[in-house]
Amino acid sequence: MHARVGPLAGDLQRIFATRLQSLVTYAQEQGEEGGIHTLALVDSLTFQDLAACVPLVPSWHRAGFAVPLVLTREEFRRTLDVFPVEYGNIIAHHTVILGRDPFAGMAVGEADLRRACEAQAKSHLIHLREGFLESGGQARTIARMIAASAPALRALLANIDALDPGAASDAGLTPELVGQISSAESTTISEPSALLSRYVQAVERLWQHVDRWRA
Repeated sequence: MHARVGPLAGDLQRIFATRLQSLVTYAQEQGEEGGIHTLALVDSLTFQDLAACVPLVPSWHRAGFAVPLVLTREEFRRTLDVFPVEYGNIIAHHTVILGRDPFAGMAVGEADLRRACEAQAKSHLIHLREGFLESGGQARTIARMIAASAPALRALLANIDALDPGAASDAGLTPELVGQISSAESTTISEPSALLSRYVQAVERLWQHVDRWRA
């Protein structure tokens, strides 16, 4: 990975010089598409720096990289409470390519993670309800909607598990149910509304649990 990231690292070093503190790769979140994800932490960031990066983006894409996330370390630190899920994923699953480990002494607060998980669970529940209303009651449309929601559900469950292991299964989102949700479009389900009903009720219970959760 260090060798593969070399050209990207060299480009960023030419643009930021000594202002480039650290460059890390990190695992993408479940359901997220794109190339290799990187984060560059710099001392300062100007519009001119961004303009210098623009001509290089096509070559980065060809090499298999998503556009780097470029932030100052202070920006990252001060917005841990705003993006606890996204930044927590970076902190937990990163590899240092250049510089020192930028996350020493950083951690996502449990209260911030709980709030983010609650918002994610409630949003998922709202989308399921809206999707059912917009389906017109058509079985094929409902099955397609259920299956399409699976990547977002897996991301939600991964975040919930980091907050409170076992909570999803306790709410009824068992591996068996998640498997049925993922395969809803490819398998023959005579009445997908029944599956959706179980699904919605389980997400409702999960949201209620996270809403009341305290460390």
